[in-house]
Amino acid sequence: MDNSLYNMIYKRKSFHLFRGVEREISEEELKKINEFLKNINSLIPDIKTEIKIVPEKETTCKRGAEYCILFYSEKKDNYLQNIGYIGEELDLYLTSLNIGALWYGIGKPKETLDNGLEYIIMIAIAKMSEDSFRKDMFKSKRKELEEVWQGEKYRYIGNITRFAPSACNLQPWIVKEEENKLNVFRYRKEGKRGIMPVHKVIFYNRIDIGIYMYILEICLKNESIDFERKLYPDNDEGENAETLNAIYILK
Repeated sequence: MDNSLYNMIYKRKSFHLFRGVEREISEEELKKINEFLKNINSLIPDIKTEIKIVPEKETTCKRGAEYCILFYSEKKDNYLQNIGYIGEELDLYLTSLNIGALWYGIGKPKETLDNGLEYIIMIAIAKMSEDSFRKDMFKSKRKELEEVWQGEKYRYIGNITRFAPSACNLQPWIVKEEENKLNVFRYRKEGKRGIMPVHKVIFYNRIDIGIYMYILEICLKNESIDFERKLYPDNDEGENAETLNAIYILK
């Protein structure tokens, strides 16, 4: 995990439309992205994944992006969390290059299968000016810390992790401190899903939990807090309010 990406948490933003694109992404920048992808971290390394970069016009995305980064995966326990985890590391790296990004859930590529792996989600990207990124993360609309973090000792970490991106800004996580542990739950408050059907909420929220776990881990590492992570299969297809996804044992 690249600790230098920690500061990008404060800078990154979701570009829902790419206005004021600075220039085309250069060949050198594409090379850097592809090299970065070769060494990107996985939440669950034994889940097979493929990541492809294609022009936006080869997808149904119409947000003014130049390219879309497509994520494919085999289906195993927590494969959606794994994609979220991988993609968020990439999201922060793109920010370091002043490349704006948008997790785009409803987009579709031409090919929904790649080497037998199923298409999951895409990130749309375009080269943006430095001043188009966030200046003050804390002005972003997020749930209050008390809604997503229970406990006192590590609240300062929770105050940063709550700015992780999520589908429709649902922020479907809650962390509960317990002695030297952080228990991470996928959390859904009944009625808080907008117009999305339940099965879509569960799908995207699992990706969101992977995004959140990456942000949580890079925050822990930034504070020089070592941890052991234990993952739990999230096979809950119902509408339970809380589903345990991970326990972080802090050392």
